[in-house]
Amino acid sequence: MDPSLNTQTPHAAHPEGSPACSGGVIVILSEFMKSTHLRPWQSLLLGLALVAAGCVTEPVTGRKQFMVTGAGQEVALGLSAFESLKKETPISKNATQKALLEKVGRRIAAVADLPNAQWEFVLFDSPEANAFCLPGGKVGVYTGILGITQDEAGLATVIGHEVAHAVARHGGERMSMAKGIELAGILGGTAMSQSQYGPYFHQLYAPVSQVGVALPHSRMQESSADEIGLMLMARAGYDPKHAVGFWQRFSTHNQAAGGQTPWFLRTHPLDQQRIAKIQQLLPKAQAEFRPANP
Repeated sequence: MDPSLNTQTPHAAHPEGSPACSGGVIVILSEFMKSTHLRPWQSLLLGLALVAAGCVTEPVTGRKQFMVTGAGQEVALGLSAFESLKKETPISKNATQKALLEKVGRRIAAVADLPNAQWEFVLFDSPEANAFCLPGGKVGVYTGILGITQDEAGLATVIGHEVAHAVARHGGERMSMAKGIELAGILGGTAMSQSQYGPYFHQLYAPVSQVGVALPHSRMQESSADEIGLMLMARAGYDPKHAVGFWQRFSTHNQAAGGQTPWFLRTHPLDQQRIAKIQQLLPKAQAEFRPANP
């Protein structure tokens, strides 16, 4: 596992019926492509049309997202996964820590644009320095990260980051990306089927698409969650400057944990890069900051 916050998230504004319909179209077209021979230019046009049909805009950052899953589907998966996790993972009995998680979580939730969320904040008893937010507002924090958050503002940084993944529907975007990569492989395989390079395409497509598309996309989502999360904590009344301190402590934790994964194989940005980006975003976040009433 990458020694960074492992986020398993998703959510944003998009009509409920449209993404589900697009997802069904991809499945149908995938089966169609397996039995149909199209010319390369026809395959390209079909792929571009699908990308355009599934394009939505990420909140705060304005980044364009490829989204062909339905929000309802994502929430159902998230609720089921969370219930399973609660059965399989011990839940902390520390009343003070649980109360703090509930307090911070509710303040972040109050400013998060996550319609129909069924908010729940659970403190799992595990040494893992991690946290997550599943679709539908299910937030899990592991006790192992509390030594790094240290205080309420540090915990707000973590929860803001995780809830940001949900607000931006990053889980649904990842599923959509996986479907898109699969379809692109079918399109490419069809276009290359009569070429002498066809066998090489089939051998190289999976590793190249992973390193060249999926992993950079994961790092992009993490950067987006850093930015959105910074705005959420500021709007919830937590001074965003405290986020820098948390990420610096988290970087120190990662260094102590070891692991020298090359940057191009990482799911998360390099720690120093994300800290520098957050420092650049502080003026924007400070403009959103309104101290909470005591």
